[in-house]
Amino acid sequence: MLDKVLIANRGEIALRVLRACKELGIRTVAVHSKADAELMHVRLADESVCIGPAPSTESYLNVPALISAAEVTDATAIHPGYGFLAENADFADQVEKSGFTFVGPRADTIRLMGDKVSAIEAMKRAGVPTVPGSDGPLTDDHDRTRQIAQRVGYPVIIKAAAGGGGRGMRVVHNEEVLISSIEVTKSEAAAAFGSDVVYLEKFLQKPRHVEVQVLADGQGNAIHLGDRDCSLQRRHQKVIEEAPAPDIPEDLRNQVYEACVNACLEIDYRGAGTFEFLFEDGGFYFIEMNTRVQVEHPVTEMITSFDIVKEQLRIAAGLPLSATQDEVRFHGHSFECRINAEDPQNFLPSPGKVNTFHAPGGLGVRCDSHLYDGYTVPPFYDSLIAKIITFGESREVALARMRQALDELVVEGIRTNTPLHRELCRDAAFEAGGVSIHYLESKLED
Repeated sequence: MLDKVLIANRGEIALRVLRACKELGIRTVAVHSKADAELMHVRLADESVCIGPAPSTESYLNVPALISAAEVTDATAIHPGYGFLAENADFADQVEKSGFTFVGPRADTIRLMGDKVSAIEAMKRAGVPTVPGSDGPLTDDHDRTRQIAQRVGYPVIIKAAAGGGGRGMRVVHNEEVLISSIEVTKSEAAAAFGSDVVYLEKFLQKPRHVEVQVLADGQGNAIHLGDRDCSLQRRHQKVIEEAPAPDIPEDLRNQVYEACVNACLEIDYRGAGTFEFLFEDGGFYFIEMNTRVQVEHPVTEMITSFDIVKEQLRIAAGLPLSATQDEVRFHGHSFECRINAEDPQNFLPSPGKVNTFHAPGGLGVRCDSHLYDGYTVPPFYDSLIAKIITFGESREVALARMRQALDELVVEGIRTNTPLHRELCRDAAFEAGGVSIHYLESKLED
């Protein structure tokens, strides 16, 4: 097993990684910015190192500072969590070249899946269903681009090859604005991602967002841990997730599961990963692969009793998968609500001191949070402050427990989006299951 792991992240995911390390007997190093000295995982880690001032560019994105912290503490591995540098191939490469183990896929795999064009090409070769589109980057041949759009059929969506997180995309409804939309998207992509490469896909009208969790050890073994529905989104950011995704025929599930596992073997994947799909009219369409642990991984853990973060650490240590596909058991249903420090009306960030924090409890309730009484939420980072997760024998039971858990949750001193979650968990359409990715934004507009 790994001897000492440096946790290159903050907040609830850093605490989650620390807990997994402690269960495995691994010593931990917490790194933090000057604004994060009072984080819970910093208090609990075996060692801590301040890596810079508050701005993430000078701390959590500061690769030399992270490598130096690993060197001075004699860490043997670095876990990137999610966000920040988790899917940065150059960082993964630098970690390995500096003599440390990167808890995640190999750099070339991250690079392959980080470019949406190369990722789609790889998925096609592996038999994973993809959205009809340009089958590669768009060129300056405008006539060919118009022909592609006509073949695919309007509306189409222009996407940045290096994009992510809902950025670098534009929907086009007719040929008149096709070329101008491409040029604007290319300019935005170059400014945001350092690459102006874009591609074109069919824009699905009312799809759901369904993803498949996988684990692979890079030694010829790969398994899936089922699927999740992440369709309740605002501005392409997930709000509520659940597992398994409701109302999907089992034969379709099994087909996409098999394709994802085969793809892992095809690209020699190592670690935890997620295949993200749009699901519409009985079809799965690949959109991207996240080469890291997901924010919503707890719902999968709840229905499988499988510790994904511990498995990441085992794989990084060179151990084979701890279970075969036949040994994975699926049971019950789970929901996760992302609690953010933001105004529930206008969604503006709401940093500040937490005067009172009371986490919900009871059978089938889990709370992943770094909050505590007196903690001050800084204004510099993502607003996620807690994840409320519930489990039940059925979807109905899990949802009822979520309603109760949200009613029990107390966060005083700052504003949170808890009222929105309480409303959504009593929404008739969501309760019925199977809403599209556009449902929440339409509801908020109404």
